[in-house]
Amino acid sequence: MMLRRGFILFLPRLVGLLVVACCLVSIVYMLACTPKGDNQQLVLPRVHSPTVKEGYEAILQEREEQHRNYIISLKKQITQLKAELQGRNEQLKNVQDQYPDPLDIRLDNSNPEKVQANLLAFLRSQVDKAEVHSGVKLSTEYAAVPFESFTLQKVYQLETGLTRHPEEKPVRKDKRDELLEVIELAVGSLNKPERDSNAKHHVYTASDFIEGIYRTEKDKGTLYELTFKGDTKHQFKKIVLFRPFGPVMKVKNEDVNMADTLINVIVPLAKRASKFRQFMQNFREMGIQQDGRIHLTVVYFGKEQMNEVRAILENTSKSANFKNFTFIQLNEEFSRGKGLDIGARFWKGSNVVLFFCDVDIYFTAEFLNSCRLNTQPGKKVFYPVLFSQYNPSIIYGHHDSIPSLEQQLIIKKETGFWRDFGFGMTCQYRSDFINTGGFDLDIKGWGGEDVHLYRKYLHSNLIVIRTPVRGLFHLWHEKQCLDELTPEQYKMCMQSKAMNEGSHGQLGMLVFKQEIETHLHRQKLSNKKT
Repeated sequence: MMLRRGFILFLPRLVGLLVVACCLVSIVYMLACTPKGDNQQLVLPRVHSPTVKEGYEAILQEREEQHRNYIISLKKQITQLKAELQGRNEQLKNVQDQYPDPLDIRLDNSNPEKVQANLLAFLRSQVDKAEVHSGVKLSTEYAAVPFESFTLQKVYQLETGLTRHPEEKPVRKDKRDELLEVIELAVGSLNKPERDSNAKHHVYTASDFIEGIYRTEKDKGTLYELTFKGDTKHQFKKIVLFRPFGPVMKVKNEDVNMADTLINVIVPLAKRASKFRQFMQNFREMGIQQDGRIHLTVVYFGKEQMNEVRAILENTSKSANFKNFTFIQLNEEFSRGKGLDIGARFWKGSNVVLFFCDVDIYFTAEFLNSCRLNTQPGKKVFYPVLFSQYNPSIIYGHHDSIPSLEQQLIIKKETGFWRDFGFGMTCQYRSDFINTGGFDLDIKGWGGEDVHLYRKYLHSNLIVIRTPVRGLFHLWHEKQCLDELTPEQYKMCMQSKAMNEGSHGQLGMLVFKQEIETHLHRQKLSNKKT
């Protein structure tokens, strides 16, 4: 009875609590599910506002409109970017059509017509880039590319070197053929009849050619301007031709491993022990310590100073732990060619690179690698043009003291010259030397034997690499031209001696030394009077 009465009293309270809980749940649900605006949470519909459903529909419609506008904006941006990209592609295509990529020219073998068209376009572009139709602005006077002039018989050139002359007949076949081809093309162009012209005209020949000028821009081509006689004394015909350089083409791409490539340095010698001591200092530092893949063969003539030379060699062997050397002694008159020939044939090992050297040569470890890289058995021999040092007493005569040897080895116009008339220092594989027949052993004394060997290589199918190298020096020494030499050898010896002493400017200062001293003396007296 009491339980029933308690339950009846508690039931209204329970119903009230359930009603309150449902209201709270409804409020929470509405707050959680109501959409938010752009900047603030949307409020619940008020008493006088539209119904809840209509409010939600309006909010959804507004949001949909915002998304639609955003999508339209993105589509416009994408369209603009596509248009800009298409414009850039068209610009790039125009540039490529005007200046085709050399890689396309040489690699697209599937379309030969395209290759030919691209190549022609590239060659025409070379004319536009070269200084043909108009000049270009240059930074200094040294940037100008000078012309050289020529006639039917002679070439007049600025860069003469020691073996070329300011005026000379073209000796090299490629240069001779080049200029003859240009003259023939010009004559053919002059004799080509003009369109819609039946009038008779002068028939030109090479004898009408007066002179021409030409210059080469190494990355573009060679420009030729030729002048011919006209119909009257004061009339001329001028033809401008251009030989464009084609695109760079890859010929070879290979790895070269020289880790096991040995060089046999062969030095013929007679007397000159002090020079040999200096040579061995250089050989020890560059050949033994830095390079380490080297053999030395000394071919010694006579017995005078022989023990001293042998002692220098043996001391270097002990101190540097160096065993790769051969000493050959000959009891006969000195002959450089015979010494080198005997040294080369004495080698009994596998095919080796031979470096024919002299005792007054200084080389670097970098040169030894150049010697290896520029020789190939049956294909290439290396004839480096070394830098020949002037007389240090003349170069540094105005200094307090002469610098050390290493400080003197600077490649400048005032310190030396490229010895382009010498062919004595050369690198080749022993097999190539033997196959050409070696040196002419009938030549005695100084000079001549190296030129004969050089010509043998030129007459063969071997490629002769002739280039100046920065790591090979001829050290100055006083040269003695013996009376026993033939007239031709004596002349060569004296020419070499004259070029060894100093530059034109330095020798000129010696010639006019008296005048200079007289001038200084007069200046000194004049200053005293004032």
